[in-house]
Amino acid sequence: MSLTWPWALLALLAFPLLLGYRWWLRRRRRRGAVRMSSVALVRAALPQRSAWRRRIPLWLLAAGLVVLAGGAARPQATVVVPSESSAILLAMDVSGSMCSTDVVPNRLTAAENAAKDFVRAQKSGTRIGLVVFTGLAALQVPPTTDKDALIAAIGTLRTNRGTAIGLGILAALDAISEINPDVAPTGVELPAGQAAPGTDFEPDTIVVLTDGANTQGVDPVTAAGQAAARHVRVYTIGFGTTVPAPFVCTPDQIGNDSPFGGGSRFGQGRGFGGGRRDQGIDEPTLTQVATVTGGRYVQAKDADELAAALRNLPSSIVLQHRHLEITVWFALAGGVLVLVAVGLAQWWNRSRRA
Repeated sequence: MSLTWPWALLALLAFPLLLGYRWWLRRRRRRGAVRMSSVALVRAALPQRSAWRRRIPLWLLAAGLVVLAGGAARPQATVVVPSESSAILLAMDVSGSMCSTDVVPNRLTAAENAAKDFVRAQKSGTRIGLVVFTGLAALQVPPTTDKDALIAAIGTLRTNRGTAIGLGILAALDAISEINPDVAPTGVELPAGQAAPGTDFEPDTIVVLTDGANTQGVDPVTAAGQAAARHVRVYTIGFGTTVPAPFVCTPDQIGNDSPFGGGSRFGQGRGFGGGRRDQGIDEPTLTQVATVTGGRYVQAKDADELAAALRNLPSSIVLQHRHLEITVWFALAGGVLVLVAVGLAQWWNRSRRA
């Protein structure tokens, strides 16, 4: 448990002040007491009240003041947030290099199959969203629990020109801001204190899957800084090998702005066979993106490693720690203790006078 306003604990000084005031009143009464010839007669005339009855209201009142002072410090409890209370944003690279056949049958098909398996493996209440990026980035499916809609969308991905990893991260952040009021949109300037990266992360998570390096748009590390300022983790996966391989995509995997030509060119059902190209994953940048945001980078050289990387993600991202303010419970408990103390004191004093 942590305290937002620890200086408010100075209110605890009210307790010793109360004890001092009680001691002063008792001393004053003793000074003004009338001398009697027989102390035994005075004791016999007074109604009997046990010592514990005198102390219980005082200690209840003291406990209530302590609890109220703790509430004034705005305590926060660390709780584990399950996946049902969070969202996972898959940001998938669909640049032209995803047609590379160094992963059989090609990178795009393998990535689609692994992403579908990942969606199927999640609990029914888990919200997952899909962002795709080439030279631009777009939210394909907002965070949803509809697995069928997600799987259908993943199966219709098309390649295009460019790789804008940074824009993919920003698009995922904006999608999270739509469902989590604690995450500001990327166009909103954050207060200085809130923008400081820390260890308190939001339960929502971004998973970036790419096979290359950023070629246009916002620098990925700059976008990662935006995520870190909003306390959103970014996990990165570098997919593919550095082995030169032909680029082969099916007609339905080619977008209109693909480097391989328009989709109508392949309307006869013929695929595309391209020349061999050297492939390179920008691992230093992907590692830095993950490190800055508190996430983790994983390299997947083939379909099995990619499936394993996605399969192992839930152990890191499904359960997140989140701080919840519990001031209201302290105020409620402290108020109850004070009321009980006052009520008992009034009731027993009434019985004594009767």
